[in-house]
Amino acid sequence: MQIAKRVWKPFGALALTATLLAGCGSSATPSDTTNQTGGGASQQKVQLTGAGSSFDYPYFSKAFAEYKNSHPNVEVNYQSVGSGAGIEQFTKQLVDFGATDVPLNKDEYAKAKAAGGDVVEIPVALGGVALAYNLPDVTQPLKMTPDVVAKIFLGKIKTWNDPAIQSLNPDVKLPNTPITTVHRSDGSGTNYIVTDYLSTVSPEWNSSVGKGKSVQWPGGIGAKGNEGVAGQIKQTVGAFGYVELAYALETKMNYAALQNKAGKYVTPTLESVTAAASQFPNVSAENFSIVNAPGDGSYPIAGYSWVLLWKDQKDANKAKVLLDVMKYVVTDGQKLATSIQYAPLPQNVQEMAVGLLKQVQANGQPVMQ
Repeated sequence: MQIAKRVWKPFGALALTATLLAGCGSSATPSDTTNQTGGGASQQKVQLTGAGSSFDYPYFSKAFAEYKNSHPNVEVNYQSVGSGAGIEQFTKQLVDFGATDVPLNKDEYAKAKAAGGDVVEIPVALGGVALAYNLPDVTQPLKMTPDVVAKIFLGKIKTWNDPAIQSLNPDVKLPNTPITTVHRSDGSGTNYIVTDYLSTVSPEWNSSVGKGKSVQWPGGIGAKGNEGVAGQIKQTVGAFGYVELAYALETKMNYAALQNKAGKYVTPTLESVTAAASQFPNVSAENFSIVNAPGDGSYPIAGYSWVLLWKDQKDANKAKVLLDVMKYVVTDGQKLATSIQYAPLPQNVQEMAVGLLKQVQANGQPVMQ
């Protein structure tokens, strides 16, 4: 399956294209938005800044560019620095919004609240995480079970022709090549999704490593961002790691068919990620995990990503533009998702997201009606 050509570059600079560049921090951002046009957009130039999830970067790149086409006065600068760094920059109020693949935990929320007040967490993207590998002579998706994946990351399966892998793929001639695992070195929501999955399916992983945006990996090579992991896998024969599906497709990587909870081997696709999400209709910032979903067609490693906004905005005019951008991202912008291999947010989740946006206030009044 080919992915539509777009402007983002997995291994290049992480800022969006020049047409989207903005000022460095929210404190230095112009906020004269007096003249309003339809949808809350301003006739005055408005600059917004965001930082966080690299999982979101391909979708944000596309969505913000499309928004700018119809709102040329609005510029958005989003830095793909990883969920952990995005949360930190948001908490320090260096950006207008943060993005993370896992909502704030209690300590993170408390720290943010002490710095800037209550936070509204909004689902913005839905995608799958591919288990990618670099075996030049293996072209078809390798079958893997949860146990095999856990043992590879635990360092207990060390070569590609290990009987545990070979027995699942009897028609494939696997090489005696050492497996080099690749993981995220930065605080990452993608890390959380993968380690949440591993903790769910492997008692040994759960007790020895656990889940989190940052964990102590048993071995392997660390790389920063989905971009960095994809690049490391591409340049290392025998590598095995995890990347958001859009990156795997963009860089033409091979990835596994993973046995799901129903015992079916499933690759990450729009359909299989949507099938997984459909099993969890009541997703929220407090109940967000959708890994190891039931159902024959569900892909086991999938998740939502979230935008962080201050509930009480200091600049009402600028807040109107920010919320208009975010409303586009969670509604009309979702029509772009399939072109870059994200599953569109389910309708009920879109409606929930809009409802959360309506909680944002400025000067004690709702910003968006």
